[in-house]
Amino acid sequence: MASAKLEEHYRRYIGYLNERKTHDLSDFVHDELTYNDKPMSRADYQNYIGDDIARIPDLYFDIHHLLVSGDYVSSRIRFKCTPVKEFRGHSPNGQTISFVEHVFYRFEDGKIRQVWSLLDDQAIATQLGKPGL
Repeated sequence: MASAKLEEHYRRYIGYLNERKTHDLSDFVHDELTYNDKPMSRADYQNYIGDDIARIPDLYFDIHHLLVSGDYVSSRIRFKCTPVKEFRGHSPNGQTISFVEHVFYRFEDGKIRQVWSLLDDQAIATQLGKPGL
């Protein structure tokens, strides 16, 4: 897939997440993939994202940087949201938090085959009242 088409496809994928269309990502994700080197099914992946949205109903994937090279997409996504349930081991405190994710994808035949994700856990912990983790 050409870089411009892959970028457009990826932005449409992020749009699906922001529109809460996580129940069927078959246009974007293979039946089997790896997430941070852990094998999972597309259903597992959809549930993983859906669980984050249940914990943070106002979760919005805001792309700040996006690079496409061959079959790879790298993105820096910023979040400004208010958790209502435990998130990444931290209880909500009613306050809006801000953090980033650096995520890399490998696409195969136009669908996500691998994901490497790194969230700013320190920022999350600090804002949810547990500094120094």
